Amino acid sequence: MNKTPLPPGSLGLPIVGETISFLRDRHFATKRHRRYGPIFKTHLLNRPTVVMMGPEANRFILSSHMEHFSWREGWPATFKILLGRSLFLMEGEEHRRNRKLLMPAFHGPALAHYFATIDQICREAIDRWVEQGETHFWGEVKQMTFAIASTLLLGSEPGAETAALSQEFQTLTAGLFAVPLDLPWTTFGKAVRARDRILAHLEQAILARQGNPTQDALGLLVQTEDEEGDRLSMEELQAQALLMLFAGHETTTAMLTFLMMALAQHPEVGDRARGEQMALAQQGPLDMAQLKAMPYLDQVLKEVERCYPPVAGGFRGVVKPFEFNGYHIPAGWQVLYRIDGTHQLDTYYSHPEQFNPDRFNPDHPESKPGDFRLVGFGGGPRICLGLAFAQMEMKIFAAHVLRQTRWRLAPGQDLSLSQIPTLHPRSGLQVIWE
Repeated sequence: MNKTPLPPGSLGLPIVGETISFLRDRHFATKRHRRYGPIFKTHLLNRPTVVMMGPEANRFILSSHMEHFSWREGWPATFKILLGRSLFLMEGEEHRRNRKLLMPAFHGPALAHYFATIDQICREAIDRWVEQGETHFWGEVKQMTFAIASTLLLGSEPGAETAALSQEFQTLTAGLFAVPLDLPWTTFGKAVRARDRILAHLEQAILARQGNPTQDALGLLVQTEDEEGDRLSMEELQAQALLMLFAGHETTTAMLTFLMMALAQHPEVGDRARGEQMALAQQGPLDMAQLKAMPYLDQVLKEVERCYPPVAGGFRGVVKPFEFNGYHIPAGWQVLYRIDGTHQLDTYYSHPEQFNPDRFNPDHPESKPGDFRLVGFGGGPRICLGLAFAQMEMKIFAAHVLRQTRWRLAPGQDLSLSQIPTLHPRSGLQVIWE
């Protein structure tokens, strides 16, 4: 019998544990951290759970001791049903094989090929919003990022079909944290049916690429072979394409929404970021080379990620027992590593409640890449595959919105935050263009 103690904390009520409090109160983990410390036990989503926080915990889970954890066993059944056997839920050799096959669609020459499309869609969206005068930003930017994802990943044409597919994804996303009751009128049942319609759409897109190879991400995936000459099956292609569309717009939408909010709330930061862009604009139109010459915008985006991580944490299933900081965690539990909590630790970030992009200046002592203190996009071998894609998209959008417009936030709106499906202001962020 292991004599090392379990972490402090409470397992809550029978069966439900503390799940209701966890889903309703976005400060659930912060309150328990104050009471128990950076590692504590609870009971969430039908399983005993250990919550861990800090760079050391992140490194332990995401890199140095990955063999103790399972991605697939860490997420609720709703994720497995709605997202299928995609890269997100794969393990071991299967994950490595498929990640390697997917990699070319999100790096190097592919990114350069995507630039013009992202640039055009961003400029057209900004022009449309400025003409409207006032924008429900979160909803509008979600349509923009989905148009980018579906155009570049599937070869779709922006328009009514893309808008309809975006709505299907909103329905699917709503089911990820719903009660898994598959009936036509339930949130989860509607999500399952939306998933089926999306998969049918993807099958047709895949068949078209197989007959006529293209240079969008799906076209690249259809043509990609592993060392043995094997290609992804139809089911594998559907699952990966579904994940690419989901991951390709949800987190970027959140990041761009908070970028707009933060720049409006901190005009001195906005003026400095705008000055950097105006200097670059004097050199000519936006291009790939300019994207690599925006050090202050890089800092701003990192600070947005720190203050407003789209996802608060990540679940993993514990498949091998382990000890951490003097506590024993049994196999069969799940672990939740806290992204938002790590980003607010004053032992690593001075005055963490302040929005301060200068902390990510390469010469600043708080700017330490690779040490697992900034993990909005994950870390270690399974860091977000689409990170470079997302960074390029965010920088193209930010460059245009700073060069072409000024904006302020509509008064009286509710800027308190909702965590589901990804972090966003409850008002959706009402932006007035000037």
